[in-house]
Amino acid sequence: MPPIRDKFTIHSKAVVCQDVELKGDITIGAGTIVHPKATIFAIAGPIVIGSGCIIEEGAIIVNRRKEVMRIGDDNLFEIGCRVECPTIGNCNTVCTRARVHHTVRMSSYCVIGAGVLVVPTEDEMLDEYTVIYGPAGERRRWSGRGKVQEMDLRRKHGDYLRDMLPKFNRLRRGDGT
Repeated sequence: MPPIRDKFTIHSKAVVCQDVELKGDITIGAGTIVHPKATIFAIAGPIVIGSGCIIEEGAIIVNRRKEVMRIGDDNLFEIGCRVECPTIGNCNTVCTRARVHHTVRMSSYCVIGAGVLVVPTEDEMLDEYTVIYGPAGERRRWSGRGKVQEMDLRRKHGDYLRDMLPKFNRLRRGDGT
């Protein structure tokens, strides 16, 4: 296998800390925030991250497939989670220390609870508003109530981070796109 070539396209309005570990062909969209100590590895194929996402400390995003890993807009990856989904829609939350295997595809408005391990044996597409929680990986559907408030809160969180992270961390500069 040939060595992985690094190619980073970081939007000028994205906030990506200097000590983020990036490897491979990675595109980061406008308004996306990547905390220090996060890891994004495009091992086999490229990773395209949409706008308004928040990737917190210790989060690991890995693409082991040759196809492009597409992450939609306004997703939240909390501290210490690990995500290998080839497709992630919009407005999803992967909670602290959760792990999502590469056989899962997430649509929109899904929540993977804290510490949950999602490893189906066959490829699986999570329907919109799916919530997976608890030590046994129980599932239910979210009614969608409160999603406007959730998105407002997430936007305020992003505004706060865009203001505070540059004060205490060095940033990677965007390429002006």
